[in-house]
Amino acid sequence: MNEAQPPRSPKKRPPLKVRREPPTLEEAIYAAQGLTPDIEQQIEFAADLMAMPATELRPHLLKAVAKPSMSNRVFVPARSGMQRAVVIETTGRSRPRKPAGSVIAP
Repeated sequence: MNEAQPPRSPKKRPPLKVRREPPTLEEAIYAAQGLTPDIEQQIEFAADLMAMPATELRPHLLKAVAKPSMSNRVFVPARSGMQRAVVIETTGRSRPRKPAGSVIAP
């Protein structure tokens, strides 16, 4: 039949490599805008995330606030259950719209 085997000694494994990737500028600004509507707090938060001085980050965040976002973000659950962002960018081309109440002549 099946005899019990003696316990094996654990295998020697290489040390874990920890990889630290600071967020990109766009990711830090997006996170800051999602947390608070206050611009000054957004600047501080994004600067802390990126480990940059707030004075360097300020013009980038103000530019991002000034221009309307042309991309939509959709959060898709991964197989592990965690969510990841999927960015859908549009070209910005808009179709001409007819004015309200206009009639198309035959």
